[in-house]
Amino acid sequence: MGIVDAQIHTWGTGLPSNMSHWQVTHFTAEEAIALMDEGGVDAAVIHPPGWDPNSTEMAFKAVRDYPGRFAIMGSLPLDDPSSRAQIATWRSQPGMLGLRYTFLHDPARKQLADGELDWLWAEAEKAGVPVAALATDSLKELGRIAERHPGLRLTIDHLGGRGGLTTLKDAAAMTHIPELLALAKYPNVAVKATGAPGYCSGPFPFTSMHVYLRQIYDAFGPNRMFWGTDISKMPCSWKQCVSMFTEELGWLNEDDKRLIMGDALCVWWGWKRS
Repeated sequence: MGIVDAQIHTWGTGLPSNMSHWQVTHFTAEEAIALMDEGGVDAAVIHPPGWDPNSTEMAFKAVRDYPGRFAIMGSLPLDDPSSRAQIATWRSQPGMLGLRYTFLHDPARKQLADGELDWLWAEAEKAGVPVAALATDSLKELGRIAERHPGLRLTIDHLGGRGGLTTLKDAAAMTHIPELLALAKYPNVAVKATGAPGYCSGPFPFTSMHVYLRQIYDAFGPNRMFWGTDISKMPCSWKQCVSMFTEELGWLNEDDKRLIMGDALCVWWGWKRS
């Protein structure tokens, strides 16, 4: 079974602006590979973080240095008119799978609601570029976008929650789940089950999250549910993040595990690792 992490960050300078990340000035591809090998993780998708202006180039270097082990979900400036023209050839860049944005705060959240980003969804749909979004308060709006653009592959980040941008734990961190599950009716919407341990107040195997993972599985199925960590925010090792899914969720059969732990993500985002 190939194990592919749907989201990690790597950086080479500066402290993470999100305080829930490890407050270190670097977490390089080399450091990630060592921990991935220790945890039994075969590959990972790098989401270059904004706090390091060189993080995208670092990600491209990781793709070159470790063939088949890294890919990238990047971003284009939403306020730059030239971004629109770049989407058509976005995936021609080595290792680039798609685009990823955060819509938790204004002005991005307002732009999403006001339709100012309609060009993004239209161009991504036309070019076959998947888009991932962290948008807890805008899940209904993402549903409307999915309905208007049925050829656009949308992925909702972090079980639909805020990732590390909240101190809430357990049920208090999962109040958005009904709105997330409502998106399952759109076949072009998937969910990254990333960062689940970080929402739990208890220790491994983070049982308070199991009920929500089961609800997501029941709604979206194993072809639209992707394991991952956002490892630099996790309260545990990579191995425990893997084991939480492969050993502790007894309702997953072996075929489900293969899909959720990597195969489904590679199909959804078009990552041909070989």
